[in-house]
Amino acid sequence: MKSAAESAGHASPLLRTRGAALAPGSARSLLVTILGELVWPTGRPVWTSTLVHVLKGLGIEEQAARQAIARGGASDWIVAERQGRQVRWHLGARLAEIFDSGSARVFSLSDPFLDWDGQWLAALVNIPASHRRTRRPLYAGLMWAGLGNPSTGLWVTPHVERADEVRVLIDHLGLRHCTVSFRGSVDNIGISEQEIVQKGWDLETLRAHYVDVLAAVDDLKPEPGEDMLYAFLRMISEWQELPRTDPQLPEALLPGWVGRRVARRIEALRDQWTPEVRRTFAAIDERSTDD
Repeated sequence: MKSAAESAGHASPLLRTRGAALAPGSARSLLVTILGELVWPTGRPVWTSTLVHVLKGLGIEEQAARQAIARGGASDWIVAERQGRQVRWHLGARLAEIFDSGSARVFSLSDPFLDWDGQWLAALVNIPASHRRTRRPLYAGLMWAGLGNPSTGLWVTPHVERADEVRVLIDHLGLRHCTVSFRGSVDNIGISEQEIVQKGWDLETLRAHYVDVLAAVDDLKPEPGEDMLYAFLRMISEWQELPRTDPQLPEALLPGWVGRRVARRIEALRDQWTPEVRRTFAAIDERSTDD
C-alpha cells in the first residue's frame, strides 16, 4: 500500500522548487484541474491551443501537454469539435460526473464534522491469491473514501455515509465474497478510538505536509493576469489531491487539525481569485481562435 508520505508528496505542483521538472503524470492532473475549474463551470468549449498555452505556463512541455489532451480525448473525458484545422473541446459526461462527486469530497476538507455520532464503518477484506491484482485499486479506492488501515485487512472510517461508495468499489473488484463489513461504536475490548486513529493513518507525515502547503499558500502573492492564473491552478491542483490522504476525521477524534485550516485558507483564496482567473483564461481562449 502506498504510504501517506508517498501519496501526499507526489507531483506537488505547489511545493516543487522553481524551475524543477514536474513528476510524471502531472500534465494529466493539471489538465484535469484546468478543465474542472475553468471549463466545467462555464459549460463552454475550449481550444486546444488554450489548453497547451496554460499547461506550458505551468511548466509542462508542449509535447507532454498535447499528449495529455489527446489521452483525455481517447478516454472520453473531453470530446472534440473540429472547426477547420482547429479543435476545441467539450467536457465529456464521464468527467463531469467525476467533478460533481469529487468536488464535494474536496470541499468537505474544511468541515470539522461536529455532528459525528460515534459510529464507525468497518470492512475486513481478505484478498485471495487469485485476486491479488485488486490490491492496489482497492487500497487507492478505500483511501480516497477516507478509510484507514489500523490492522491487517481491516479498514475503518467514521464516515458511515460512505458505505455505498465502499460497496461499489468492493463489487467492482469482485471482492464481495471475501469481505465482511459492519457499522457500530468502538467497544473497550480492544484498542481505543485514539489508537485506531494513530494506527489507521499516517497523520504525522500528513501534518508535516499540510504545514508545508500552508506556508507555500501564504507565500503566494501573484499579480493579476497569467501570474495569478498559474498560481491559482497550482494551488487548486494541490487542494484536489488532499482527499487521497486526509481521512477528514471528526473534530472529536482529531481536534484542531491543521488540514481544516489549510482547506479554509485555500477556499478563501479560491473565492477571491476566481473572477480574475476566469477573465484571464477567457481572454487567452479568445486570442486562441486567431492562431
